[in-house]
Amino acid sequence: MAQRFGGKYSPDGQAGAPETVDDRIVDAAGARANLLFLPPVVLVFMSFGSGPVTLVVGLAGGAILTLAAWLLRDGLRASAAYDARKVARKPAIPRKMFASALTGIGVALAAWTGDSGIVGSVLYGVAALGLHVAAFGIDPLRDKLAEGVDQFQQDRVARVVDEADAYLKAMQGHVASIGDRKLDLRVAAFQASARKMIRTVEEDPRDLTGARRFLGVYLMGARDAAAKFADLYKRAPDPADRASFEALLDDLEASFTQTTQKMLQDGRSDMDIEIKVLRDRLQQTGSKPD
Repeated sequence: MAQRFGGKYSPDGQAGAPETVDDRIVDAAGARANLLFLPPVVLVFMSFGSGPVTLVVGLAGGAILTLAAWLLRDGLRASAAYDARKVARKPAIPRKMFASALTGIGVALAAWTGDSGIVGSVLYGVAALGLHVAAFGIDPLRDKLAEGVDQFQQDRVARVVDEADAYLKAMQGHVASIGDRKLDLRVAAFQASARKMIRTVEEDPRDLTGARRFLGVYLMGARDAAAKFADLYKRAPDPADRASFEALLDDLEASFTQTTQKMLQDGRSDMDIEIKVLRDRLQQTGSKPD
């Protein structure tokens, strides 16, 4: 869904408001991947009226091309998430490479329904596979590791980052369901603060134990608070509820920003104090992290 441009100088902008752009909101698949869902439809329609064998082959080719387009879309998103992180595990399933192979098979079947013959169809399939790889590349084949950190610690960091990113996306989805652009931008500003801590942990996992409580327990509390607020606000919009939720976001953003700075300065005792304060603040909103 398209959104109007906004910021400090937009008609509904506010002086001093954070101008935050979160590149993770942009769909990494894009139009070029979505366009690949069109050829299977064309192939299926062209197969009608050409006999039962051609019809069955055309339907099979269309199904394979559709599966290839779906795998490619997910593979592009997984690769974008991998590239955006300094510490990441390779995708468990090489979706883009599977998509390339299925595209070659689907195109070969589509060519066979015409007058290409077996050899010509195979050549078309090989060409399609090569062009697909050239256009979209292959999946990451190795884990992205930080220097001087062992594999066990790297795996712990990757799990914490995956969990934190899932909480942030869920929180964004709850608030987006309200349809209020200013709230969307406010949540995006908080997400920027949380992801700055994520990048800090990726670069230096020594503070992982303390940061894990922020990125895990407290992001879970923020997600639950966003879910409760969205459900209540959609049923009965109340400025007081909105102000309370925005105040929570202010406290969360300030706490994450301060804690990230203290992590950079090795202020672990101060981090424990911030954790206690943030726990009390979340309890006041109805979210009770362990």
